[in-house]
Amino acid sequence: METSGKIAIPAWMVSLETLTLMDALLEKDLDAMFVGGCVRDSLINKKVYDIDIATILKPEEVMARLGSKNIKTIPTGLQHGTVTAVVDGTAFEITTLRKDSNQDGRHAEIEYTNSWQEDALRRDFTMNAIFCSMEGDLYDFFGGLEDLRLGKVKFVGNAEQRIEEDYLRILRYFRFYAHYGNGEMDLDALKYCIKHADKIQSLSIERIKQEIMKLLLATRAADIWQILVDEDIVQYIYPNAKDIASLKRLVKLESKYDSQNFQLRKLAVLMTDKTLPKFAFSNDEKQILQEMVDNFEIIDFKMTEQDIRRIIYQFNNDTVRNLLLLKAAKYGEDDNFESLYRYATSYRIEKFGLQGIDVLKHGIESGPKVGEALRYVENWWINQDFKPNRKSCLEKLAEFLEA
Repeated sequence: METSGKIAIPAWMVSLETLTLMDALLEKDLDAMFVGGCVRDSLINKKVYDIDIATILKPEEVMARLGSKNIKTIPTGLQHGTVTAVVDGTAFEITTLRKDSNQDGRHAEIEYTNSWQEDALRRDFTMNAIFCSMEGDLYDFFGGLEDLRLGKVKFVGNAEQRIEEDYLRILRYFRFYAHYGNGEMDLDALKYCIKHADKIQSLSIERIKQEIMKLLLATRAADIWQILVDEDIVQYIYPNAKDIASLKRLVKLESKYDSQNFQLRKLAVLMTDKTLPKFAFSNDEKQILQEMVDNFEIIDFKMTEQDIRRIIYQFNNDTVRNLLLLKAAKYGEDDNFESLYRYATSYRIEKFGLQGIDVLKHGIESGPKVGEALRYVENWWINQDFKPNRKSCLEKLAEFLEA
């Protein structure tokens, strides 16, 4: 098998954890190689988060070799030939070379193989089908190195066939183009993504959400989302997410004010009404998104710092920054925006100093009266711009209870 070049050995490849794992796994040089994102991102000097390994070894042999070296293994995906190994807290996903058959757009039957080229053939994009040995030798069967260099996101082999094997690849195509693409899209790939877009509805909401959230992290997210809108693919993902102009303004604001790249905020700014997408949100994510959608209209750039303090107390600093950014993205940045945003970032409000026990000490029985008394004093404290100390709040409490 001929090599396609060499990689400058990245730090993750010679870390103690990687060396320990590969020493246990390899009896021959090409028993296992790195593949996918870790190779792709190392070639363009991007940070590597996950290390995937392909191997000619069957899963049971992988577990046996690693087990003999006391390396923990977890059978995370045996139906796909995948084992996860953990070395000092670092996880490695190890998958046996395979070829897929009987794909239905969501699932496939697998058959193990000893052919690296056959395994590469079942992968989605050429840039994800590059293997790398421990010595840094690269094996590229479909021109992935050149495509990566030129920013061309191309399917391995026949684009329509790859899409029909797994319809999630439609979303992956747009996500990868947002992160790695340069210049015009591959028209053949785009044509088949559009043709089969309605099949996105057959995918689980968990898989859809995962791809969309990753897409929104890209600096070119707005440009790619524009294509999803123009080609009416967005109707199968998030039908009311069409406010591209506001998304573009939000991206500029985030860059200008060094704000966190926050996908939920991008989802909120895209919305043309208050209908949340049917993604598999956690309760916390749903609450954050709902707060942004429901409340950014309360922001007025003529507000005083006291007004901002009240809103920070009602929500929190992060939510208020989100609301300010959303309002500016939707309606434009006011002269007073920057000072309000900086203030919302730096100001830390104190907690209200009283608790239920303070009311009970006055001989009040547990019940609605306790909450009523606390709300009365808290509202007074807020109206006093949060300045009264605990002693003053206790005096106000006594005054209320004695009235």
